[in-house]
Amino acid sequence: MNLKWSVVVIALIASVSCMRNAEKKELPVLGAKDVVKQDENGENYIDTVYAQIDDFSFTDQDSNTVTGDYYDGKVRVVDFFFTSCPTICPKMKKQMLRAYEEFEGNENVKFLSHSIDTRHDSVPVLNDYATKLGIEANRWKMVTGPEEDIYSIADEYLVSAAEDSTAPGGYVHSGAFVLIDQNHQIRGYYDGTLPKDVDQMMVDIKSLLEEE
Repeated sequence: MNLKWSVVVIALIASVSCMRNAEKKELPVLGAKDVVKQDENGENYIDTVYAQIDDFSFTDQDSNTVTGDYYDGKVRVVDFFFTSCPTICPKMKKQMLRAYEEFEGNENVKFLSHSIDTRHDSVPVLNDYATKLGIEANRWKMVTGPEEDIYSIADEYLVSAAEDSTAPGGYVHSGAFVLIDQNHQIRGYYDGTLPKDVDQMMVDIKSLLEEE
C-alpha cells in the first residue's frame, strides 16, 4: 500500500479514536470515495460511494474456500499477518484471541486473518498455527491465496501489506484490526497491539450487533 493510503488510514484511526468514549454509539461508515456519475440527461454529478468488501475467494486452514458470502449478515474483524512474524503479529494474535473469547458462542461475530507470506504459509502451516492458538475455523479463519489477491484486498481494506527484504521476517504490514459490519462496510480501525483499542473494538462490535 502506498504512502497516500497509509496517511489516510492513520487519519481514520485518529479521527475515530477521538470520537470514542465508554458509551456505545452509532459508528460511522468509513472508506467513502467520490465518483463521477451521469444522470438520465447526461449531466455529470458527484456521488459518494462506500466500500463494500465482499468479492473475494481464499483458502482457510482447513482447505475450505472462503468467500464474501460466508460473512453475509455477520460482523467480522479483519487483519493481516504472517506466521513467522517476529515483531507485532504475536501481540496482535494475543489481542485478537481476547476478542475471539469475548464473543464465544455468538455466531454473528467472525474473525478473518490473511497471511501475506503466501510462499511459506501453506494450508498445513496455517492449520498448525491455528491449532496452537486453540481456535475454531468456523469462527476464526486464517486464509491464504494468490499473492496479488492478498495485496489487492489489503488495499480494499485500506491497510498496508508488502514484501520488504529489509524488514524483520521479510514483510511489513499494518497492525490494524478492521471492523466490518453486516453489510461488508468498514466501520472502524483499531491498533491490534493495544489492549485499550481492542477493548473499544469489543464495545463497538456490540454496538453493531444492536444495529437494525
